[in-house]
Amino acid sequence: MSARLTLYGRSYCHLCEDMAQALRGLQESLDFSFETVDVDTDPATEARYGELVPVLTDAQGEEICHYFLDAAALRARLAVK
Repeated sequence: MSARLTLYGRSYCHLCEDMAQALRGLQESLDFSFETVDVDTDPATEARYGELVPVLTDAQGEEICHYFLDAAALRARLAVK
């Protein structure tokens, strides 16, 4: 079964788009899907992740990485879950 991840970011954030591109490049080999959430659409989400975006979390909401994709951390998390 494919793992589900969430990428928190902003529409005008180049780092967010970079992480989304990197994730798309790894999806097939690592068998995961991800949804993108714009932190600016919800005050609570913006307060939680605002200055850290992009932030990648697993299905339990645990942070895998932020600012840049940490492929090793992602692989390790997917191997455990």
